[in-house]
Amino acid sequence: MTNYQFTDKIVLITGAGSGIGAETARAFAKAGAAIILSDINETNGKGITKELKDAGANAVFRKTDVSNYSDILELFSWIQEQFGRLDIAINNAGIGGPWAKLADLDVNDYHTVIAVNQTSVFYCMQEEIKMMLAQGSGSIVNLSSASGLQGFSNASAYCASKHAVIGLTKSAAVEYARKNIRVNAVCPAFTKSPLVDKLLSVHEDMEEALRRNIPMRRYGEPEDVANSILWLCADQSSFITGLALPVDGGFIAGK
Repeated sequence: MTNYQFTDKIVLITGAGSGIGAETARAFAKAGAAIILSDINETNGKGITKELKDAGANAVFRKTDVSNYSDILELFSWIQEQFGRLDIAINNAGIGGPWAKLADLDVNDYHTVIAVNQTSVFYCMQEEIKMMLAQGSGSIVNLSSASGLQGFSNASAYCASKHAVIGLTKSAAVEYARKNIRVNAVCPAFTKSPLVDKLLSVHEDMEEALRRNIPMRRYGEPEDVANSILWLCADQSSFITGLALPVDGGFIAGK
């Protein structure tokens, strides 16, 4: 992995208490950034924060329900008070939702998935961009999914939310390209994480079938996605904005 340098950069990561978010926090910490970890799970969030601080990193935790607009406003007000700027934002918080065909999907479950996966990204991006406009620079990476690039049976709400994240990403990238703010997305497929673990715990028969659909014949590791996120935020990718980057072992290419 390239030794990216993010010394003195302020980085916000939502959903930082586990999986991709936690690994991304570790990667940015190793690269010298100051990390703001946000998660609805206070125990997990504080645990990862302590791990980073024990390793010498500058890390703080803020409990946030990203689907709650008031929580988002409080989070960004606090960031402004404590740090006065925000250089990088990783909008990672998300849920899988129930595994069901569209006609069988409970309406409340649909709204919950959209609120956490889609609306929260809109909430966060609004506040992130306001801060970045004031300081004249910034980089945002949104977590979409391979399911944001194609349909996936029994996951209509999840697919809809992740397609929308790409739409938000591309629109914002165009709108703020001249303001020195870059906006990109990563699109992982079947990465080892609590979200995938939960799916496979309910549908154990799917594990090998899903693996066979990945040309590399393995699940992604959180580090695979974290490495891609760091690259998109680094100076080495300074001419890249509006990208929806598959991190999927060839899953999308093979379709």
